[in-house]
Amino acid sequence: MARMTLRAKGQLTLPEGIRVAARLEEGDLLEVEITSEGILLRPQKMIDSTQAWFWAPEWQAGERSADDDGAAGRVSTFDSGETLVAALTARSKTTKRPRKR
Repeated sequence: MARMTLRAKGQLTLPEGIRVAARLEEGDLLEVEITSEGILLRPQKMIDSTQAWFWAPEWQAGERSADDDGAAGRVSTFDSGETLVAALTARSKTTKRPRKR
């Protein structure tokens, strides 16, 4: 268990092991809450607004699905863009439905 000393102006220095384990860096925000067990510090990582789409629940669900496909071997790799397009074209020809007249 690590110990800290409360300093002037209410400042604390988190021990290096805690900072490393929590992946905390200088300038990170921490949410502070009083609980029945004591004081809880919760890191609040800020997301750059240009990258926020990646962390949306829908996108993260797609990322998990892609990871599952990769782990199960349901992926293909291509040497060039041309071979990718050829494979997509071949696949679309086998799944096209006849037009209704």
